Amino acid sequence: MKISFVRRTAVAALWMITFTALSFTQPKTLTILHTNDIHASFLPHEAFWLQTTPKPFVGGFKELWWMVDSIRKVKNDVLMLDGGDVMTGTPISDIQFQGADGGGLFQMMNMIGYDAWTIGNHDLDISQDNLRKLTAIAKFPTISANLTDSSGNFVLNNKDYLIINRNGLRIGIIGLMTMDLFNVTNTNNLHGLKVNNVTEVTQKLIDKISPETDLLVVLSHEGVDDDSMLAATTHGLNVIIGGHSHTRLKVPKVVNDVLICQTGSNLENLGELELTVENHKVTSYNGKLISLWSRNDRPENEMSKFVDSFKDKIDKEYGEVLGTISEDWKRTRNGESNIGTFISEALREQANADIGVTNSSGIRKDLSAGKVKKMDLYEIAPFRNVLCTFPISGKVVRVLVERYLRALTDGRTSIDIAGITCTWKRENGEPKIQSIKIGGNDLEDERQYTCATSDFVINQKEKYIGMVPPNVTYTTTTVFNILAEKVAKEKTIGAKPTMHFQEIQ
Repeated sequence: MKISFVRRTAVAALWMITFTALSFTQPKTLTILHTNDIHASFLPHEAFWLQTTPKPFVGGFKELWWMVDSIRKVKNDVLMLDGGDVMTGTPISDIQFQGADGGGLFQMMNMIGYDAWTIGNHDLDISQDNLRKLTAIAKFPTISANLTDSSGNFVLNNKDYLIINRNGLRIGIIGLMTMDLFNVTNTNNLHGLKVNNVTEVTQKLIDKISPETDLLVVLSHEGVDDDSMLAATTHGLNVIIGGHSHTRLKVPKVVNDVLICQTGSNLENLGELELTVENHKVTSYNGKLISLWSRNDRPENEMSKFVDSFKDKIDKEYGEVLGTISEDWKRTRNGESNIGTFISEALREQANADIGVTNSSGIRKDLSAGKVKKMDLYEIAPFRNVLCTFPISGKVVRVLVERYLRALTDGRTSIDIAGITCTWKRENGEPKIQSIKIGGNDLEDERQYTCATSDFVINQKEKYIGMVPPNVTYTTTTVFNILAEKVAKEKTIGAKPTMHFQEIQ
């Protein structure tokens, strides 16, 4: 009896060891669904990049809800993440819900069933206090490990990491903010905040939570290039779900065995990453983008009712047709654009100034020829930026023009300018000014001129105009309202680009 008992005990122990080993090596699956840079696009919008007429519509929370719900019905291993910049893009960001401007967007995310998100730079466009209110509405955690106050405290209802159990996997998720935050956001909204080194923070957290996890995911808002650098300079990561650069990665980018994913922007795509994980490694994967083409034949549900309640409010205030444009308004990555010229000219006219300057990155939407609604202009200039003016001497105007031409020849202009015409030529590869006129008259170096711009450009003055403007006068008139007034006044707008900076031979 004694020997039999010992044998039974030994056999049981052996089976337990074998079972534990098999459990440890048993492959497990996970499906990560992800979005980024929603930019308040809660409704479908025109697929402007297609050449068809009429163009189909894409995106919105109704279609996202249907797609996520459909996937969840056939899979029990789904994790839903967002890479930041939920805010800024349409007027829903200005509509209060549960005490927060833009709160309706986070309630929609609650209804989708997100598991976590990370903060994007545009989520701070209104204020830190409003962001705290948004994170209070969210029923899912806010993670941003390197965004703290100067003492290292998390002050935006954020935490540094999260561990989620899903389908037998322990998934560690680390949130990250771009280290460029103070260069892309109005710093008036960032007082007291600090962005800590991405690589150092990430590696420290990897080392801390790796023993407690089977899979390590970074949820970042820093752009695909910086994500690639992070993957190359850290060890222990498996996946980066990214945002900020609006990059459509149709399949994951692989750097140092790390899968990097991003969906583009504006809810045009849902990212789906299917993983098989074994012994802390991804042994197989399949990543893709699912286009969220809008359909009108969906039955009504709680999400559609909630979305329509905001749509009705916005249609009443922003549905008015103010005018028409004869050709497409299109932004450009370098040089002059018809839409950039229109905006800078609108600022100049509103202030009765000599020169108008706008930052090209602040132009958030192209627009097809045809009717221009008030809503279109809001989506072009969705920020709360206001008109400013400052005096500028002719000598400094010349420096500004020289700076602009250097950027133009290098392929990296960041502003659009109105009120100045210039001819120039290349000498030994460098731009050389031939003439500068303001208001049709030759530039006078000793004369004082007036420049009109936005408070965002003033806030980022070194980046956009390369100078500290003196005696800035701030108004309360927003860029959006200036555009709406100009379109309503002109009614019909010829949108052909006018070249104010002409290269001659």
